[in-house]
Amino acid sequence: MDEDTLQFYRRNAEAYAGWAKAPSSRLQGFLALLPPGGSILELGCGAGNHAAVMLAAGFAVRVTDGSPEMAAIASHRLGHPVEAMRFDELDERDAYDGIWASASLLHVPRAELGGILNRIHRALKPVGAFYASYKVGEGEGRDSLGRYYSYVTPEWLEATYAGAGAWTALSSDTSVIKSFDDTPATMLHVVVRKAA
Repeated sequence: MDEDTLQFYRRNAEAYAGWAKAPSSRLQGFLALLPPGGSILELGCGAGNHAAVMLAAGFAVRVTDGSPEMAAIASHRLGHPVEAMRFDELDERDAYDGIWASASLLHVPRAELGGILNRIHRALKPVGAFYASYKVGEGEGRDSLGRYYSYVTPEWLEATYAGAGAWTALSSDTSVIKSFDDTPATMLHVVVRKAA
């Protein structure tokens, strides 16, 4: 993750956790792709709202966030361990039935996203499911709070995924959200499976 962005979340963990919205409506569909009680890795858990749903549904969840401060808040809220882990520290093989990355990989510099996706591919079990959401656009930039974003087009993202392992596309759609800095953003939601 971009260092300035990571420091933003470290300094503003309490405020961001208080702002965090309800779990994504896409989460239940994602969980339906996994075996009951299966293993999930969450990358960039924020306040832990998605992890709470996963745990309540009986999944074995490894919850992580790049900010130690955010991880501590989420762990307290969940009553469950949350690890401080950066995306580039993921180093497992065939470990998870699913990986969930809601509005987190959009902070990965464009030149590094392929390598992170390769780590995710490696960490998934065969036919494991992977959800991620990204901001739609072109190039790279920072918001009014100084957070870095890698903006993507569906075509660019498809090519980047293709270079990071064999995937089966399951779904792709967009939505409009209001970001933490109150600006609207179009999000691209992508669900894929690791090819068997």
